[in-house]
Amino acid sequence: MVARGIVRFVNEGERLLAGQRVGLIRFGSRVDVYLPQGVHSFVAIDQRVIGGETVIADLLCDEPERIGRRS
Repeated sequence: MVARGIVRFVNEGERLLAGQRVGLIRFGSRVDVYLPQGVHSFVAIDQRVIGGETVIADLLCDEPERIGRRS
């Protein structure tokens, strides 16, 4: 029942543009993003991100993974 609240805008394997929306969770929830092996994220664990604004990762960048503060 909850899964029906997820709307997917892209298919697996599609190339995406910067800021392109990939989907929507209608009732609000957590989202898991899986990156290819060797790609480091630009966000820290538990950091809030804003769809279409927050850069999660750059597949062509060599920058090391960022470590966020813990409260």
